[in-house]
Amino acid sequence: MNEGLIPRRYAKALLKVAVERHDDKTLYELMGNLCDSFVANPQLEVTLANPFIEDAKKMELLATAAGADKSDSTFFDFLKLLKNNNRLDMARGIAIAYEDDYRTANGIYRVEVTAAAPMDKSEEDRLKKLIASHLDGGTMEYTFKVNPDLIGGFTVSIGSEKLDTSVKNQLKQLQLKLLS
Repeated sequence: MNEGLIPRRYAKALLKVAVERHDDKTLYELMGNLCDSFVANPQLEVTLANPFIEDAKKMELLATAAGADKSDSTFFDFLKLLKNNNRLDMARGIAIAYEDDYRTANGIYRVEVTAAAPMDKSEEDRLKKLIASHLDGGTMEYTFKVNPDLIGGFTVSIGSEKLDTSVKNQLKQLQLKLLS
């Protein structure tokens, strides 16, 4: 069966249960922490796939990686379900899918701005307002990065859409025109 399909199904069911328990936002934060832990510690995925490590240790590791405490019953019920179904190694895919489903259900857009140099606060605020006006009433999770390789200008990524006003991109477009 498709490796992407299984995490999507678990995430969809988990979101439904979390909404019923009024735990969806807390679970969203925990899943975000878990995703961040997988990025920061690539060995985490390898550890979860290791058949010689006990499931109880894997569950403890996942709970620690997510920053969960005893009061997060929905998260621990989720881990028990994964353990019972031999799916602990799919925790990362499920966490990513849960985040996507939660954002879709709550009108949240991931916005990443990358500029060649740091922006003044007033410029960045103006850019944020401009972006917000195009989100159809949704909210945004905003991140800002600096990448000097852009030479000048900036890029804005909203989900899978990207606006590239960088000098690097303009030079690339000019080069393509000259070569054709």
